[in-house]
Amino acid sequence: MANKNLTNAKKVKNDEFYTQFSDIQKEVESYLEYDPNTFKDKVVYSNCDDPFESNFFRYFVLNFNKLGLKQIITTSYKPSPVANTQLGLFGDDKTLENSKGRPKITANKFIINEVGDVDGDGSFTLEDIAKQLRANKNNEWTPLDGDGDFRSDECVELLKQSDIVVTNPPFSLFREYITQLFDYKKQFLIIGNMNAITYKEVFPMIKANKVWFGNNAKVNGGAMFYEIPEAVANLDQVREIKVNEQGKKVYITRVQGVRWYTNLDHGRRHQPLSLMSMSDNLKFNKKMQGKTSYDKYDNYDAIDVSYVDAIPSDYDGVIGVPISFMDKYSSDQFEILGANRGVGQDPEGVYGRSTYINSKETFKKLFIIHKKK
Repeated sequence: MANKNLTNAKKVKNDEFYTQFSDIQKEVESYLEYDPNTFKDKVVYSNCDDPFESNFFRYFVLNFNKLGLKQIITTSYKPSPVANTQLGLFGDDKTLENSKGRPKITANKFIINEVGDVDGDGSFTLEDIAKQLRANKNNEWTPLDGDGDFRSDECVELLKQSDIVVTNPPFSLFREYITQLFDYKKQFLIIGNMNAITYKEVFPMIKANKVWFGNNAKVNGGAMFYEIPEAVANLDQVREIKVNEQGKKVYITRVQGVRWYTNLDHGRRHQPLSLMSMSDNLKFNKKMQGKTSYDKYDNYDAIDVSYVDAIPSDYDGVIGVPISFMDKYSSDQFEILGANRGVGQDPEGVYGRSTYINSKETFKKLFIIHKKK
């Protein structure tokens, strides 16, 4: 279903998949549990988010003071087909000229320096931000000169000004996107396909502990639920229909194999995996039933462990594990030595090429690991 959803999205040119507010809130606030000052005095940049639509913008604006932010910068990657309609708060941008009686659609930039209760009703909401933006007090709302591509000069300049990038970038451009973050040495919390960990641009950083999965690595069975605006919804993708806070229909789709990628520290990555001995796994682990020993690779001195919960506690040698190992990986407990597919490294060894068991190719994407002593 997940692959079908993504394929359908490409066919109808629909990439308007919006991360749900609750998922953003759950992930971001888990970092505060580990370090309450994670976002304090930081400039957060969401550079693939239409400010009119984005739940990233909404979350960080509504939690500006709670997080202790210095500034929020949000830019749209390209003009959304539903631009300026979803939130319905900000009105027409008077800085934009009409063309043939229709409002000019552009990529937008919001810069938030201050939030507060503008209307004096005792609470702070998006309506207050809308009034601040309309009055152009302390905050900025302007169209971008270009189309808002994260690689454009104006977006790169904004990137340079930021401390932490938080967004859901286009999966098809993930290699370029994360490479740019590495090049500019930015902290980040972004969403990507799980298989991206095997990319040659990403795996060396995984191996060197310069990037890892987020705190909520595997929720909803490894899937993420996205909102699709009513105006562009493809019913083949829809799993559920809800009505949001603004009274508009929101269509929900499920995409499998999605993970948060980050270089922000969090508590879960320091939690060691609970392990049983080899003999106990063979005796009690249901996934090992029928086996009298662990399989070994024909062309590499390592044992094959097809299930993460079957990693033995009393084996000090090299182990091949599925890439889902990253969901429970603790760099305090294990070291990643390499991978057998997709990374294009060390062609003379097991890394970057297939492994065999009993003369049969495994066809599995594996990480090659060993336990730290």
